[in-house]
Amino acid sequence: MPIRQMTSRELNQDLARAKREACNGPVIITDRGRPAHVLMEYEDYRRLKGEGTSIIDALAMPSGEEVGFNPPKADIDLKKHVVD
Repeated sequence: MPIRQMTSRELNQDLARAKREACNGPVIITDRGRPAHVLMEYEDYRRLKGEGTSIIDALAMPSGEEVGFNPPKADIDLKKHVVD
């Protein structure tokens, strides 16, 4: 993942470009030639911080595939379990 760099002035002049570039990895914002801030997507930040997906976020997702939860389907034959 390449790290991009922008000056504070470039950020102020073209925030849309900075946000687009942040979709491909972190963007280092410099102030007077020194790294001062990092712009990144929120999901990357959460991963970096070590936060997992909350149950609220998981339930809001359209399918369970995105959180890596895909349990096998149960194969239950109810006829075998009927008690006479």
